Amino acid sequence: MGVDYYNILKVSRSASDEDIKKSYHRLAMRWHPDKNPKNKTEAEAKFKQISEAYEVLSDTQKRMVYDQHGEEGLKGGSMAAPESNGQNSFGFNPRNAEDIFAEFFGSSPFGFGSVGGRSTRYHGDGGFGMPESTFRTFSEGVGTLHAGPSLRRAAPCENKLPCSLEDLYTGSTRKMKISRSVVDQSGRLIPEEEILTIDVKPGWKKGTKITFPDKGNDRQDLIFIIDEKPHPTYTRDGNDLVANITMSLADALGGTTVSLVTLDGRQLSIPVNDIITPGYEIIITKEGMPYVREPRRRGNLRVKFNVKFPSRLSAEQRSGIKRLLGGT
Repeated sequence: MGVDYYNILKVSRSASDEDIKKSYHRLAMRWHPDKNPKNKTEAEAKFKQISEAYEVLSDTQKRMVYDQHGEEGLKGGSMAAPESNGQNSFGFNPRNAEDIFAEFFGSSPFGFGSVGGRSTRYHGDGGFGMPESTFRTFSEGVGTLHAGPSLRRAAPCENKLPCSLEDLYTGSTRKMKISRSVVDQSGRLIPEEEILTIDVKPGWKKGTKITFPDKGNDRQDLIFIIDEKPHPTYTRDGNDLVANITMSLADALGGTTVSLVTLDGRQLSIPVNDIITPGYEIIITKEGMPYVREPRRRGNLRVKFNVKFPSRLSAEQRSGIKRLLGGT
C-alpha cells in the first residue's frame, strides 16, 4: 500500500471524520515547524506527512480510492475513482501543508505569525476552546473548572481564586475539580477529570499565582490567581491590617473602648483615652497579617478614627459646650 496514512494520523481504518479531525489537530499542533525550532527539519517532514494524510482521509472520495488501491492508485493516475465510469479524476498532488493548517485552524494558533503566507493573529476564547472558562470555588470545598477541546496549544489559562481575609490570615485548602480532553493510545479524545489541591498559605497576597503545568488541553498550563474578597471591618496594606472606626464627638472627647474581632476569632478591646481628632491612629503591634516566609511574624493593626460631628446643636447645647471647653 506504500504510505500508511492511518498510521501517520494514529487512527484506525474505521476512524470517523471527527476522529480524523481531532487526531490531525493534535499532531499538527505537536509537529508544526514553528513549535519545533530546535529540530525544524524533522518537524517539517512529519508536518508534511500529517497534512497529506489528513487531506486524503478527510476527503470521502480520496479515502475510498486510497482504501481500495493504496497510495499508488491515488497518486499514480492508473486507478479510476469510484463511480467515475473508468475516468480517473485524481492524479493526486498533495496541497501545501501550511495551507491545510491555515484552512483547518482559520488563523495561526500561535498568536502573531505567518500561516499560508498570511500574517494572522489568533482571536482566542476562554482559553479552553469555550466561550468562557468557568469554575466555582468553595471554602474548604470543591470547585469545578470545565475545559472543552482547544484549537491550539493555548497560552496559560488564568482564573481568579477568591479568598477571604480569614483564608489568607490562617491559610486554607481548596480543591478544584477540573475536566479536560486528553488523547488515548488510539488517538481518540476522551474526557478526563482530576481534583487539584491548592494549599493557600498564611500571608499570601492578592495576585499570588499558583501554576499547574500541563493540566489543560494541549498541555496548557492552568494558573490560579489569588483575589482578595472585601472584608466588612478590615482592609489590607501590605502586611498591616487597617480598621476604620467612626465615633461620636462625645466619645472622641470623653474616651471610649473599641471592640474588634480578629481574623482568627479573638476579641480585642482597645481603650481610647486620648482626645481623638479626625485621622487619629492607634497602632496595635503584631495583630496584622502573617509574613509568608516567616509565619510567626506579623504586621500591625492600625485603627484609624473618623469623628462624627453633630449636624445641628440647640442654643442651649452650644452654650454648654462653650462653657465646658472654656469658651466665652
